[in-house]
Amino acid sequence: MTIRSWLAAATVGLLAAGALSAAPASAADAPYKVLVFSKTAGFRHSSIPNGIAAIQSLATANNFTVTATEDAAAFTAANLAQYQTVVFLSTTGDVLNDAQQTAFEAYIRGGGGYVGVHAAADTEYAWPFYGTLVGAWFASHPAIQQATVNVEDRTHPATAHLGATWVRTDEWYNYQSNPRGTAHVLTSLNESSYSGGTMNGDHPITWCKTIDSGRSFYTGLGHTEESYADPNFTSLLLGAIRYTAKRVDADCSPPAPSGASVYQGEAYSSTGGVQVADHAPAVGGKTAGYIDNNDWIGFNNVNLSAVKGVTVRASSAGAGGTIEFRAGSTTGALLGSVAVPNTGGWETFRDVFTPLASNAATSLYLVFRGNGGSLFDVDQFTLVRNATIRQGEAWSSMSGLQVAAHGTASGGQTAGFIDNNDWAGYTGVNLATVAGVRVKWSSAGPGGTVEFRAGSSTGTLLGTLALANTGSWDTFREASIPLATNASTSLYLVFRGGSGSLFDIDEFTLYG
Repeated sequence: MTIRSWLAAATVGLLAAGALSAAPASAADAPYKVLVFSKTAGFRHSSIPNGIAAIQSLATANNFTVTATEDAAAFTAANLAQYQTVVFLSTTGDVLNDAQQTAFEAYIRGGGGYVGVHAAADTEYAWPFYGTLVGAWFASHPAIQQATVNVEDRTHPATAHLGATWVRTDEWYNYQSNPRGTAHVLTSLNESSYSGGTMNGDHPITWCKTIDSGRSFYTGLGHTEESYADPNFTSLLLGAIRYTAKRVDADCSPPAPSGASVYQGEAYSSTGGVQVADHAPAVGGKTAGYIDNNDWIGFNNVNLSAVKGVTVRASSAGAGGTIEFRAGSTTGALLGSVAVPNTGGWETFRDVFTPLASNAATSLYLVFRGNGGSLFDVDQFTLVRNATIRQGEAWSSMSGLQVAAHGTASGGQTAGFIDNNDWAGYTGVNLATVAGVRVKWSSAGPGGTVEFRAGSSTGTLLGTLALANTGSWDTFREASIPLATNASTSLYLVFRGGSGSLFDIDEFTLYG
């Protein structure tokens, strides 16, 4: 099927047009383009034509244009570049090939938008990035019935028109994981108001998030044809489209992990050389910017006594550099440091994580080092205070591994003899508040990568860490990455690489 402007049936178009009269007009927005993608490789919803007609009616009233397609060939870098956001309208199954996935991921990370509607969560189960993008995959659903929706955020442009609760009829999805730890929840279901909810009373149904410079929005609503004649629902769609197309801003940051404290870079108590910079993709739209070598920012009333690590969100089109975390002053005790690379643009943000030492001081200073001018911008940083250490060889289940003796390893042993596609599972792990992981490993082999997955060796991908050759099997190195949170209580390390023994895992530390 080729790309086209979708001509909906006259009755559907009239129904949608009549229903949209109550939708808030946004004709003052700068003109933009929206791609509506509705390819299905599984169940096909009869409401898809209604959805396309409704979005086209919204476009007419709100200064954007719509291209509707079921042709995955639309997913090229050149073609996607013309659209400010892409709507996955009840897509199902495997709808994009590898090249199309690569193009779409680059589009999102580079600042594009995504709106997932209903069965968009029943799509691309084998593509880890899509799982991150949509926020949670579909698990099951009961019969269509009435339920009460709790509106948790009434400031987002997609939900500002709603009251505290919203009673409506739809097909209510259960999800494989709870997205609350990695996304900003806008609405949730009151599971006591209907039958068949399986998420233990915390049941998000609409949420938003940022991914690098891109924006994501998902709603589980929209199964029924009648949904697209409901002005409350079409107003929600309009807000989602405007938010992901960057015609309006909103706070879509996830909640801080338990025991964590979030600080905005520009909210410093004192500074040397730093200025506030405007950045639309940043949380709050501003960062600590114009950072040169030896500049610094200080924060008062910070509890460093039990700190374990820090995640920094930063961007750079400059040289990059290093952040030193110091207690009490710019020359105080060094608690840790982290390298910030060139991220590809000042509007392209990345998260970097490093452990920190605790300290009795109550003020924290970030001291910036590097060569050249304008090293990077700091959007925000999160101090985390909980840590769990696991020995690599203390797995609960595994495939292909053996315990290896190493006199220089913690406890004298590692998880060893690791080949491509081997894995190790660890139960009793609290992933609900995890922020990052630090791995200690050795390798005289080719090295490779570790995938951190929730629930099983093929479960949700939380993060990936590359492990290099360290020079010998008894030479250990450490490296850290951020991890996404998850409702699961079991963590799987899946190992990828070339042939032969890739590396040995001594231990890993979860920070959260």
